[in-house]
Amino acid sequence: MTPAGGPQPRTWDGVVEWTAGTRERFIWQAGQLKPLRTEAWDAPVNYGCVPGTWNPADDAEVDAVWLGGPLPVGTRRTLAPAGLLHLHDGDHKVIFDARPTAPDAPLDGAAVQALLNWFPPDRGARLLPAHEAAAWLADCSTP
Repeated sequence: MTPAGGPQPRTWDGVVEWTAGTRERFIWQAGQLKPLRTEAWDAPVNYGCVPGTWNPADDAEVDAVWLGGPLPVGTRRTLAPAGLLHLHDGDHKVIFDARPTAPDAPLDGAAVQALLNWFPPDRGARLLPAHEAAAWLADCSTP
């Protein structure tokens, strides 16, 4: 939580590559969305990336998810991180809350659980707080 009158958390621009509830997946490359593949399962959340960042774990832009209703592919949102999906392999996912609620509202527990359940147990998916996501994103910024 941000104390009243305290500094506001940094916001990040993200782009949706895969809409919640769909199987059609796109990829952000060179500033454009391109079809990637049709997945076997629907995405439980909106999935995409944070352009201008780099995750050395998978040698690509940082992955992001947006909780809330489906967002069309190509949607761009500028938000502060709401949490971090931490994975053993380092391919973490920044969680953004796209619901129209107060910035410090608790995350939707059912949506978080669906996100955690999306990853096999050996990946060690766990939720970390917003300040951990902000610190990790700052470390993944490209110069």
